[in-house]
Amino acid sequence: MDKKPSLSVSDVDLIRKETTHQGYFRIDHYHLRHRQFVGAMGPEISREIFERGHAAAVLMYDPDMDLLVFIEQFRPGAYAALSSPWYNENQSPWLVEIVAGIIEDGEDPADVVRREAIEEAGCPVDELELISHYLVTPGGSSESMFSYCGRVDASDVRGFHGLAEEGEDIRVFTMTPEDAFKAVEMGSIQNSMTIIPVLWFRHNRERLREKWRRVP
Repeated sequence: MDKKPSLSVSDVDLIRKETTHQGYFRIDHYHLRHRQFVGAMGPEISREIFERGHAAAVLMYDPDMDLLVFIEQFRPGAYAALSSPWYNENQSPWLVEIVAGIIEDGEDPADVVRREAIEEAGCPVDELELISHYLVTPGGSSESMFSYCGRVDASDVRGFHGLAEEGEDIRVFTMTPEDAFKAVEMGSIQNSMTIIPVLWFRHNRERLREKWRRVP
Protein backbone atom coordinates (compact mmCIF):
# COMPACT_ATOMS: atom_id res chain seq x y z
CA MET A 1 0.00 0.00 0.00
CA ASP A 2 1.28 3.48 -0.86
CA LYS A 3 2.22 5.72 2.04
CA LYS A 4 -0.63 8.05 2.96
CA PRO A 5 0.14 11.74 2.20
CA SER A 6 0.48 13.90 5.31
CA LEU A 7 -2.52 16.20 4.77
CA SER A 8 -4.42 17.65 7.71
CA VAL A 9 -6.85 20.40 8.65
CA SER A 10 -3.98 22.88 8.38
CA ASP A 11 -4.02 22.24 4.61
CA VAL A 12 -7.54 23.69 4.32
CA ASP A 13 -8.14 27.39 3.76
CA LEU A 14 -11.63 28.38 4.92
CA ILE A 15 -12.56 31.46 2.91
CA ARG A 16 -15.98 31.97 4.46
CA LYS A 17 -18.84 30.06 6.08
CA GLU A 18 -22.48 31.08 6.38
CA THR A 19 -25.59 29.43 7.78
CA THR A 20 -28.23 29.21 5.05
CA HIS A 21 -30.89 27.32 7.01
CA GLN A 22 -31.62 26.92 10.71
CA GLY A 23 -34.53 24.69 11.65
CA TYR A 24 -34.71 21.28 13.31
CA PHE A 25 -31.31 20.83 11.64
CA ARG A 26 -28.87 23.37 10.17
CA ILE A 27 -27.23 23.84 6.78
CA ASP A 28 -23.93 25.69 6.53
CA HIS A 29 -22.45 26.93 3.24
CA TYR A 30 -18.66 26.57 3.06
CA HIS A 31 -16.33 28.32 0.63
CA LEU A 32 -12.84 26.83 0.90
CA ARG A 33 -9.70 25.63 -0.79
CA HIS A 34 -7.59 22.62 0.14
CA ARG A 35 -4.12 21.43 -0.69
CA GLN A 36 -3.98 18.84 -3.46
CA PHE A 37 -1.89 15.68 -3.45
CA VAL A 38 0.66 17.24 -5.82
CA GLY A 39 1.32 19.94 -3.19
CA ALA A 40 -0.34 23.10 -4.53
CA MET A 41 -3.57 24.61 -3.20
CA GLY A 42 -6.59 23.76 -5.31
CA PRO A 43 -9.33 26.08 -6.57
CA GLU A 44 -12.10 27.48 -4.39
CA ILE A 45 -14.97 25.05 -3.91
CA SER A 46 -18.48 25.74 -2.61
CA ARG A 47 -20.28 23.10 -0.55
CA GLU A 48 -23.45 22.99 1.55
CA ILE A 49 -22.98 20.88 4.68
CA PHE A 50 -25.83 19.33 6.63
CA GLU A 51 -25.04 20.07 10.30
CA ARG A 52 -26.98 17.38 12.12
CA GLY A 53 -24.77 17.09 15.19
CA HIS A 54 -23.01 13.97 16.42
CA ALA A 55 -24.66 10.76 17.61
CA ALA A 56 -24.15 7.59 19.62
CA ALA A 57 -25.75 4.18 19.14
CA VAL A 58 -25.70 0.87 21.00
CA LEU A 59 -26.26 -2.73 19.93
CA MET A 60 -27.73 -4.25 23.08
CA TYR A 61 -26.80 -7.86 23.85
CA ASP A 62 -27.97 -10.28 26.54
CA PRO A 63 -25.14 -12.82 26.83
CA ASP A 64 -27.11 -15.17 29.08
CA MET A 65 -30.09 -15.45 26.71
CA ASP A 66 -27.82 -14.92 23.67
CA LEU A 67 -30.26 -12.36 22.24
CA LEU A 68 -29.84 -8.97 20.56
CA VAL A 69 -32.25 -6.08 21.14
CA PHE A 70 -33.56 -4.05 18.20
CA ILE A 71 -36.12 -1.33 17.66
CA GLU A 72 -38.38 -0.41 14.74
CA GLN A 73 -39.59 3.10 13.95
CA PHE A 74 -40.70 5.39 11.13
CA ARG A 75 -37.91 7.39 9.49
CA PRO A 76 -38.78 10.44 7.33
CA GLY A 77 -35.46 10.17 5.46
CA ALA A 78 -36.32 6.61 4.46
CA TYR A 79 -39.77 7.80 3.38
CA ALA A 80 -38.20 10.48 1.17
CA ALA A 81 -35.80 7.92 -0.31
CA LEU A 82 -38.71 5.77 -1.53
CA SER A 83 -39.44 8.33 -4.27
CA SER A 84 -36.20 7.33 -6.01
CA PRO A 85 -36.18 4.62 -8.73
CA TRP A 86 -34.07 2.35 -6.52
CA TYR A 87 -37.02 1.39 -4.34
CA ASN A 88 -40.43 -0.12 -5.00
CA GLU A 89 -43.82 -0.26 -3.32
CA ASN A 90 -42.70 -3.21 -1.20
CA GLN A 91 -40.14 -1.10 0.66
CA SER A 92 -41.09 0.44 4.00
CA PRO A 93 -40.03 3.67 5.75
CA TRP A 94 -40.24 1.78 9.07
CA LEU A 95 -36.68 0.64 9.76
CA VAL A 96 -35.16 -2.00 12.01
CA GLU A 97 -32.43 -0.23 13.96
CA ILE A 98 -30.48 -0.14 17.19
CA VAL A 99 -31.00 2.45 19.92
CA ALA A 100 -29.35 5.79 19.17
CA GLY A 101 -29.49 9.47 20.02
CA ILE A 102 -27.96 12.88 19.36
CA ILE A 103 -25.13 13.97 21.67
CA GLU A 104 -26.08 17.23 23.34
CA ASP A 105 -23.53 19.86 24.41
CA GLY A 106 -21.52 18.62 27.37
CA GLU A 107 -22.74 15.03 27.10
CA ASP A 108 -20.56 11.94 26.95
CA PRO A 109 -21.47 9.48 24.14
CA ALA A 110 -21.70 6.59 26.61
CA ASP A 111 -24.19 8.54 28.74
CA VAL A 112 -26.28 9.20 25.62
CA VAL A 113 -26.74 5.53 24.78
CA ARG A 114 -27.57 4.68 28.39
CA ARG A 115 -30.27 7.39 28.40
CA GLU A 116 -31.64 6.45 24.99
CA ALA A 117 -31.78 2.75 25.91
CA ILE A 118 -34.27 3.63 28.64
CA GLU A 119 -36.28 6.08 26.51
CA GLU A 120 -36.46 3.99 23.35
CA ALA A 121 -36.44 0.44 24.69
CA GLY A 122 -37.08 0.53 28.43
CA CYS A 123 -33.90 -1.48 28.81
CA PRO A 124 -31.03 -0.37 31.10
CA VAL A 125 -27.51 -0.91 29.76
CA ASP A 126 -24.86 -2.34 32.04
CA GLU A 127 -21.35 -2.62 30.55
CA LEU A 128 -20.36 -0.91 27.30
CA GLU A 129 -17.67 -1.63 24.74
CA LEU A 130 -16.83 0.92 22.04
CA ILE A 131 -17.03 -0.55 18.54
CA SER A 132 -16.01 2.45 16.43
CA HIS A 133 -16.30 6.18 15.88
CA TYR A 134 -16.95 6.91 12.22
CA LEU A 135 -18.16 9.63 9.86
CA VAL A 136 -21.66 8.85 8.59
CA THR A 137 -21.85 10.85 5.33
CA PRO A 138 -18.65 12.92 5.06
CA GLY A 139 -19.39 14.10 1.52
CA GLY A 140 -22.22 16.32 2.74
CA SER A 141 -22.61 16.13 6.51
CA SER A 142 -20.44 16.68 9.58
CA GLU A 143 -22.22 13.94 11.55
CA SER A 144 -20.16 11.25 13.25
CA MET A 145 -21.36 8.16 15.09
CA PHE A 146 -20.04 6.58 18.28
CA SER A 147 -21.01 2.92 18.03
CA TYR A 148 -21.18 0.68 21.11
CA CYS A 149 -22.16 -2.81 22.16
CA GLY A 150 -23.84 -2.96 25.56
CA ARG A 151 -24.73 -5.73 27.98
CA VAL A 152 -28.40 -5.88 28.96
CA ASP A 153 -31.01 -8.15 30.50
CA ALA A 154 -33.44 -8.86 27.66
CA SER A 155 -35.82 -11.05 29.63
CA ASP A 156 -38.43 -8.28 29.91
CA VAL A 157 -37.86 -6.52 26.58
CA ARG A 158 -41.16 -5.87 24.82
CA GLY A 159 -43.77 -3.25 23.99
CA PHE A 160 -43.75 0.27 22.59
CA HIS A 161 -41.58 3.15 23.77
CA GLY A 162 -40.35 6.65 22.91
CA LEU A 163 -41.06 10.21 23.98
CA ALA A 164 -44.58 11.33 23.05
CA GLU A 165 -43.51 14.98 22.95
CA GLU A 166 -41.00 14.10 20.21
CA GLY A 167 -43.54 12.09 18.22
CA GLU A 168 -41.67 8.83 18.83
CA ASP A 169 -43.48 5.53 18.35
CA ILE A 170 -40.91 2.77 18.81
CA ARG A 171 -41.38 -0.99 18.86
CA VAL A 172 -38.75 -2.96 20.74
CA PHE A 173 -38.05 -6.65 20.15
CA THR A 174 -35.29 -9.26 20.28
CA MET A 175 -33.60 -11.40 17.66
CA THR A 176 -31.18 -14.26 17.87
CA PRO A 177 -27.74 -13.37 16.50
CA GLU A 178 -28.30 -15.82 13.64
CA ASP A 179 -31.53 -14.06 12.65
CA ALA A 180 -29.79 -10.68 12.84
CA PHE A 181 -26.95 -11.86 10.60
CA LYS A 182 -29.50 -13.20 8.12
CA ALA A 183 -31.46 -9.92 8.20
CA VAL A 184 -28.32 -8.04 7.18
CA GLU A 185 -27.53 -10.55 4.42
CA MET A 186 -31.10 -10.44 3.05
CA GLY A 187 -31.30 -6.63 3.16
CA SER A 188 -33.99 -6.48 5.84
CA ILE A 189 -31.69 -4.22 7.86
CA GLN A 190 -30.87 -1.26 5.63
CA ASN A 191 -29.03 1.34 7.71
CA SER A 192 -25.29 1.53 8.35
CA MET A 193 -25.83 2.50 12.00
CA THR A 194 -27.14 -1.04 12.57
CA ILE A 195 -25.25 -3.02 9.92
CA ILE A 196 -21.78 -2.00 11.18
CA PRO A 197 -22.34 -3.15 14.80
CA VAL A 198 -24.05 -6.38 13.73
CA LEU A 199 -21.13 -7.32 11.47
CA TRP A 200 -18.70 -6.39 14.25
CA PHE A 201 -20.71 -8.51 16.69
CA ARG A 202 -20.51 -11.48 14.34
CA HIS A 203 -16.75 -11.60 14.97
CA ASN A 204 -16.91 -10.75 18.69
CA ARG A 205 -19.93 -12.72 19.87
CA GLU A 206 -18.13 -15.57 21.62
CA ARG A 207 -15.63 -13.24 23.29
CA LEU A 208 -18.40 -11.01 24.63
CA ARG A 209 -20.52 -13.92 25.77
CA GLU A 210 -17.60 -15.35 27.69
CA LYS A 211 -16.75 -11.94 29.17
CA TRP A 212 -20.25 -10.75 30.03
CA ARG A 213 -22.46 -13.71 30.85
CA ARG A 214 -23.57 -14.06 34.44
CA VAL A 215 -24.53 -17.74 34.22
CA PRO A 216 -21.45 -20.03 34.11
